[in-house]
Amino acid sequence: MSWKEAAEPVLSRMPVVERPAGHVPFRRKLTWTAGILIVYFFLTNINPFGLAVGQGSDFFGQFRSVLAGSSGSLLQVGIGPIVTASIVLQLLGGANLLGLDTENDPRDQVLYQGLQKLLVIIVSALTAAPMVFTGGFLPADDAVASALGIGTFGVQVLIFAQIFVGGILILFMDEIVSKWGVGSGVGLFIIASVSQQIVGGFFSFSALGASGFFASWYGVIFGDVPVSMSPFTAEGLQNLLFDPGNILALFTTVFIFGIVVYAESVRVEIPLSHARVKGARGRFPVKLIYASVL
Repeated sequence: MSWKEAAEPVLSRMPVVERPAGHVPFRRKLTWTAGILIVYFFLTNINPFGLAVGQGSDFFGQFRSVLAGSSGSLLQVGIGPIVTASIVLQLLGGANLLGLDTENDPRDQVLYQGLQKLLVIIVSALTAAPMVFTGGFLPADDAVASALGIGTFGVQVLIFAQIFVGGILILFMDEIVSKWGVGSGVGLFIIASVSQQIVGGFFSFSALGASGFFASWYGVIFGDVPVSMSPFTAEGLQNLLFDPGNILALFTTVFIFGIVVYAESVRVEIPLSHARVKGARGRFPVKLIYASVL
């Protein structure tokens, strides 16, 4: 018995988002995409029950833009399990170790999709478990443990279950966008995560827990934020470029945005000529770099 015959009863019964029977109108695609985007923003701002908010460390904070997750939220793991499972399957499939013909055999296509979902579930559990049970990343709230009478380990199990469910939810949200929405769900979540950080970095106020760019400059101009040095001195210029002015972050954001827009618009035109029709020439435009997600 091959591994496909042994695993088929499980992989073929993995939950799947049904494909549309016919053409999906563009307006309906936008509706599905906007709805999933709203759900994503809600999930990134909901803390797991039992978590000691503000006491954990975000060791993977530099990767939040890539993983499209939010520290201390239900989407703690983000799209990491989806990307990891896809890379593993592509490596195994490229080396022909799976023995699946995903191009011509519908049965193998179902097995491949089921295997990908199974790997995402496993990776979600393996990613969430160290974050919760090590105690440093997502510490449990002792008050909740005392109120429920289940101890710290019991609260950690609750936190793990919620983050694990969040990883499964983002898997099916990605599948909904891919089948019913516009573009790829992974790309949409990355763009949404970066946009959320940019908007929060510009417009957040101290009452919300952090001061953004405009709030900091409002305090500098009206004297709420003391700037001891003159801006014409070295220390004063450093205050404007970094804290509290933070102009360097604004310039860097605009500069990177300009580079990405330019790289996305550059085309390389390949000249074409017809072998049978003399004088028939044309050009085939090819993108220099695919930087849309970037």
